[in-house]
Amino acid sequence: MGDKDQLISDEPVEEGVARSLPKKSGKKQKGYSQVPWYFASGIVLFWALLFLAVVKPLFYRLPQPLTVEDATSKGVFIAERAQANLYDFEAIGTKVVGSEGNEIKTVQFLLKELNLIKANMQEDLFDMEIDLQYAYGAYVKWNLVNMYQGIQNIVVKLTPKGSTSENYILVNSHFDSQPTSPSTGDDGHMVVSILEVLRVLSSTRQTFEHTIIFLINGSEENSLQASHGFIAHHKWAKNCKVVINLDAAGSGGRELMFQSGPNHPWLVQVYKKGAAHYFSTTMAEEIFQTGLVPSYTDFDIFAEYGNMIGLDIGQCINGFVYHTKYDRIDVIPRAALQNTGDNLLGLVRTLSNATEMRDPTGNAGGNVVFFDVLGLYFVSYSAENGVKLNYAVAGLTIILVYVSLLRIASKSNVSSGQVLGWFILVLVFQLVAFVLGLVLPLAVAYGLDMYGFSLSYFSTPSLMVGLFVCPSLLGLTLPSYIYLKLQNNEKVPFAQQVQLALHGHAVVLAALGIGLTVYGLRTTYLITWTLVFYIIPLAFNLLTTLHDRGFSWTGILKIIQVAPFLYNSYLIYCFIVILTPMMGRFGVDTNPDLIIGFLCALGTILSMGFLILLINTTRKSGFILLGLLAVTVATVYVASSTNIGFPYRPKTNVQRVPYLQVRRVFYEYDGTVSKDESGYLFNFQDRRGYAPLVASGVDLTGMVNMTSDCDNYMMCGMPLYDHRWVEAMDTLMWLPRKTPVWTPAEPILELLGKNLLENGKTIRFVFNLTCTDHTSIFIQPKTDVTISNWSFVEHYTTTYKPPYHIYFSFGIDDTPLYFSIDIEKPDLDYDVPLYEIGISAQYMHVDGDKEAIDFANTFPAYAATIQWPAIYKKYEF
Repeated sequence: MGDKDQLISDEPVEEGVARSLPKKSGKKQKGYSQVPWYFASGIVLFWALLFLAVVKPLFYRLPQPLTVEDATSKGVFIAERAQANLYDFEAIGTKVVGSEGNEIKTVQFLLKELNLIKANMQEDLFDMEIDLQYAYGAYVKWNLVNMYQGIQNIVVKLTPKGSTSENYILVNSHFDSQPTSPSTGDDGHMVVSILEVLRVLSSTRQTFEHTIIFLINGSEENSLQASHGFIAHHKWAKNCKVVINLDAAGSGGRELMFQSGPNHPWLVQVYKKGAAHYFSTTMAEEIFQTGLVPSYTDFDIFAEYGNMIGLDIGQCINGFVYHTKYDRIDVIPRAALQNTGDNLLGLVRTLSNATEMRDPTGNAGGNVVFFDVLGLYFVSYSAENGVKLNYAVAGLTIILVYVSLLRIASKSNVSSGQVLGWFILVLVFQLVAFVLGLVLPLAVAYGLDMYGFSLSYFSTPSLMVGLFVCPSLLGLTLPSYIYLKLQNNEKVPFAQQVQLALHGHAVVLAALGIGLTVYGLRTTYLITWTLVFYIIPLAFNLLTTLHDRGFSWTGILKIIQVAPFLYNSYLIYCFIVILTPMMGRFGVDTNPDLIIGFLCALGTILSMGFLILLINTTRKSGFILLGLLAVTVATVYVASSTNIGFPYRPKTNVQRVPYLQVRRVFYEYDGTVSKDESGYLFNFQDRRGYAPLVASGVDLTGMVNMTSDCDNYMMCGMPLYDHRWVEAMDTLMWLPRKTPVWTPAEPILELLGKNLLENGKTIRFVFNLTCTDHTSIFIQPKTDVTISNWSFVEHYTTTYKPPYHIYFSFGIDDTPLYFSIDIEKPDLDYDVPLYEIGISAQYMHVDGDKEAIDFANTFPAYAATIQWPAIYKKYEF
């Protein structure tokens, strides 16, 4: 090993290139060029400005909307016409299943528009049939029986003349709404897009091969019942092979393609060829299929009950207005309709001429890795090739890092074993850095939640930078900073020691990529492509002399790192935009800040993991760390101590407050009433629960949890609305009131017969139930009693445990429900209580009595109340 002079003589100095020299023990190294610390601040600012100047504008970019003046160009989607339809659609108001708005007004509006389209179609090229379906049926989903009666579907069949294809394409959306919402975004946006696409297809002289079915269904919000009614019972359903499902969990932006296939990669190619404005990623598909997103779509029904494949597409931006009264046309720019229309028209045309449609099931080929790049390009490849790519890139990363270590050893005149030993130590530090990059934002999230300040970013998303991004940057940088300050390595130039830190981060990512690939996660492509843009400059530097010339290796690295920074920040920003509003309906028992904090940390690691380590190339880089810490502390203070951190704002960032005006009556076996009480049943949707409401002056004195009632009564003895309310039983809150709650009617359960069957051991109860359009039936047999049969879905009682739940709703047909229950008991003693029946009736089309209305008016402007009268009657038979 040579001394200092020998090292200097071994490396010729080039003009303008800084020399990296070894350190003297306990002193700064001389001769290597570290820029002043404030340059690092400028570098951080540069990447922040790059995000604001490039990523955000591209994320929110929408096409120029076309007007009726552009209709002279045949075959294009005209957003102005779609917007005019949307105004009319919104003017109808709420469209809850069973209401006049849904069953009469909306159906009439859609039929009128469809007949106008039919009157202007190219009759020599196409045949069009319009069918109004009344659907009846039942199926099991979410551990309950979903039963529907007289649900309406509007179905349009557009067939090119002379077509012999028996494989149809299904394009689906829904026109019904949640209570209080005019459903302009969910799903009026998609409904009017379908109308305009149908108008364009049928009026232009551009034909296609395969028949297209347009389904505008009348009961999606009601447990996806209408899609089941179509796929199980409609005359054209058996020919539908591929579906384009259109839904919404937001309003006014680009629509995301978040599910494909399954296992049919050619459908992703259809999207690549047909979509005009790309917005899609494998990561969205995998997140949605984990159940993390608190939403469902008709796509599940088509896949489960129709064995269909297809594409699931949905509005996802500005989910704050989703399912609220603020889901209105004023938050939907015309350009958003143009974006959807261009994509839908292109997809339908591409799919209706796809050769794969001749044998859709014969083209299965596994899953696909797919993603758009800033909305400008679309990349896709098979999951199998993705696995190979992941392993290849991870392996190449480790190989190039090893070659770099050998080069450092050679240029430093030390053994490769020594450099490898030093690198292992660096690798440990970088593993700690990776963990800290994840853990520190989660620690902030945990701390804020512990003191009641969760969701502080809900209406001020810029707070995420200080709350989660800065702690992640601090965690990524601190270990390498400490190592480089404390190490006493005189043999390896400082510039190469910094490079070792970046190599360590690369190896950590490579190992993680290998592990996630083994696990089967297609989203591993994020790590793979992040590494690609690290090994490209590394290979270039190794092939040139830049690798060995001070900090010269950082130049090409910074340039190439623009690509992964732009993509990774774009992708994670996408999920932050989508998931942040969802945190407002994620329930009170989950800390949403952990989810958002993790996303921010992931985005920071992937976008800035290599770049932030370059602050070590500056003098007094500790100032940058102190700055990150100061920003974090200041942001925590703002989030917890000022109104900026209060989550809610009127109209734009509301707190959802669903509750029922409840009257519950318990009838005993002898017909006497053991309980008759009223109150308000709250199903708080977010982590802050009722605390902000109390602070804002809402009188919730006397409110209690339902733990005791849920332990003692079937279904808590409450009129639980649907499966979501059942799942939230443990967190429901009850506020008693003295006066009885008024309901416009009451369910009437008539026992028509109680007869012993011929086998001598089974007794049959026959009932007639007159009820409202949203009613649940709960059935709980006594301990020694078995339900051997009933008139609902037969296999349900043998598959699921009691209490049994039948969710019944009707649309245009309000005929009373007739049903029977067969009971068996070992001792054949049927003159004792055998089972309980609970009737939960929801009256969603009225506001309630004066006391209930006055109570609702006490809620602050930032609270979006969703409430109606309900009654629960419990019987014993």
